[in-house]
Amino acid sequence: MRFLYRLALYLAAPLISGVFLWRGLRDRSYWRNFSERFGFGARLAPQGVWLHAVSVGEVQACAPLVSALQRRHPQLPLTVTTFTPTGAARARALFGGVAQVRYVPYDLPGAVRRFFTRVQPRLAVVFETELWPNLYRECGRRRVPLVLASARLSARSVSRYRLLGRLFRDTVSQTAAVGAQGAADAERFQALGADPASTHVTGNLKFDFELPPDIAARGARLRELYARTRPLWVAGSTHGEGEEQALLEAHRRVRQRQPQALLVLAPRHPLRFAEVAQQLAQAGVRYLRRSQPADAAAAAACEVLLLDSLGELLDWYAAADVAFVGGSLVPIGGHNLLEPAALGVPILTGPHNFNSEEIARLLIARDAAEMVHDAAELSARLTALLADPEARARMGAQGRASVEANRGALAKLLALIEPLLAGA
Repeated sequence: MRFLYRLALYLAAPLISGVFLWRGLRDRSYWRNFSERFGFGARLAPQGVWLHAVSVGEVQACAPLVSALQRRHPQLPLTVTTFTPTGAARARALFGGVAQVRYVPYDLPGAVRRFFTRVQPRLAVVFETELWPNLYRECGRRRVPLVLASARLSARSVSRYRLLGRLFRDTVSQTAAVGAQGAADAERFQALGADPASTHVTGNLKFDFELPPDIAARGARLRELYARTRPLWVAGSTHGEGEEQALLEAHRRVRQRQPQALLVLAPRHPLRFAEVAQQLAQAGVRYLRRSQPADAAAAAACEVLLLDSLGELLDWYAAADVAFVGGSLVPIGGHNLLEPAALGVPILTGPHNFNSEEIARLLIARDAAEMVHDAAELSARLTALLADPEARARMGAQGRASVEANRGALAKLLALIEPLLAGA
């Protein structure tokens, strides 16, 4: 089975590389440090902690742990790897000089060996659901303790992994500790081969993030600039496949009752900014791009502000009356509901939240979020909430309380990591 897995990787790697190189024609970030995907790159300070966070959401989740390690062990080298250019950009923005940022290599044996030779970690921490047989095996071969943090595993994933026989059972058995998000996740990792004695329920590290101290002021500045007296709702991390069309239809209906309402539309992927701008133009929508200067008259006249910049979504959530979190009206799996919740902003989400099912269930059960299924339901709930400040305040308070009540994963995770770090 391992032979077939390696053969599949050798066949897939040129195809994936070709896709990245093709995308680089439009977005040069796909070309940046491309050799790192094959394990090349600069040699880093050895005997540090390597943390892997596949994309933006996981990078955001690992920020509390990076900060805690830097405070506790200021001389300890930290390396954060990611797979996507947007994840790498977010990591560089978050961690600056605190951690080295590079791409994780493809799970090819040679690429993995080159990566370990250049990084030489004393401890590895992998976030959420990344299971790579060759990467994990190299950790075992080099005696690098491996911790799975905020680990989650769906029942469907367990079934798929079991079809591959011992390959993923051997992979999971390489872990020194599993810090699972919930009891069900812990049971699934044990079913796949994790040692019950080293499998713990630590909770979801995403709850432990800290809001910037000036976030309210940043939101207020945006509100003053674009929507001082206007109802404002934000649709964050949106996708194509019909989702943005549904959001625009919902906004059209909202404006029938709230003619001054402004939608801030934030596509998930920067490569789609131009596509969404074209879509807005074809629909005859008066819109502005955040990346372009606008005077007060233009801001007042626009119906939709296209958020085609990076790193500002949190600020816009802080400015919003209501937040819709995307990737949920279409089967993408949803995105981060906790940021608007922590800001006290009422949340609307579609039915597809399988990336963070427990968080979605929690917020909906606590009346901090509501589920909508289509443009009609979305517009109805938006219209009602935009007209009811008291309802918005109640939902926002429940969101804040839900986040506060579920903090604590960081301390539990550090209790697993510190002994391994000391003994490595």
